[in-house]
Amino acid sequence: MASKDKVFYSKNTLNVNGNLIDLSSPKIMGILNVTNDSFFDGGKYLNEKEIFHQTEKLIREGADIIDVGGYSSRPGARHIDEELETERVLRGIHIIRTISKDIPVSVDTFRANVARKSIDAGAGLINDISGGNLDKKMLQTISEYNVSYIVMHMVGTPQNMAKNIVYENILLEIVNFFSKKLKELTQFGIKDVIIDVGFGFSKTTLQNYNLLSHFECFRFLNSPILVGISRKSMIYKVLKTNPEKALTGTSVLNAISLLKGAGILRVHDVKEAKEVIDLINLITN
Repeated sequence: MASKDKVFYSKNTLNVNGNLIDLSSPKIMGILNVTNDSFFDGGKYLNEKEIFHQTEKLIREGADIIDVGGYSSRPGARHIDEELETERVLRGIHIIRTISKDIPVSVDTFRANVARKSIDAGAGLINDISGGNLDKKMLQTISEYNVSYIVMHMVGTPQNMAKNIVYENILLEIVNFFSKKLKELTQFGIKDVIIDVGFGFSKTTLQNYNLLSHFECFRFLNSPILVGISRKSMIYKVLKTNPEKALTGTSVLNAISLLKGAGILRVHDVKEAKEVIDLINLITN
């Protein structure tokens, strides 16, 4: 992550809608879930007024990117059809654009058609939990539109990923997954790629912490790294609490992630994430 360290981390910019995002200092992706069943904020931002106020709050507190999700990917989440997901996401993008014409918008989807319509509506990043594995048209869509792409590691689907947790060497297998995926993306001509190890997706709590303890290994992939750890069960189950009381744990793990090479924090709580980044920057710059 540190700008001084050029050996492992060579890409410090991200092209979003023709504008370069400077990743020499970590950035914050604020979560805007327009769903009714997300694990922490499901049902909070469904109507236009609620979405409007939450978007204003994310921007006011310092979000660099807003990530809109219309399909809950929590373990065991209910599968919804493409039409409903599209309706939710487009409503979110429209409201964001009434507030700000400039803030980069990411859309959390694994469906190529949702991605296509979202990009047409103004999104500049696609955040795909499946890395193109759940919709074979996704990579071609990203290539055609020339947008930034977040590729995450997950085995299976949100409905069955909790059963897909057997690895011989989880660190090696995930590094190999990204090595192959980055080569595939290069073949599609996709240049602006962010990787996400997928904390909580097809991984046990201990596996999540094993990955975090060796997180610096992913810097060898020479791609910006996103960490999405906000209020997840790997925090609140260990602390024997709940998502609502997992903010302190989130901040601690975000700080560790930054020190080990994270370039983007995907969070529910932007103000606190910005405080973490400001303090870490005093150490690393």
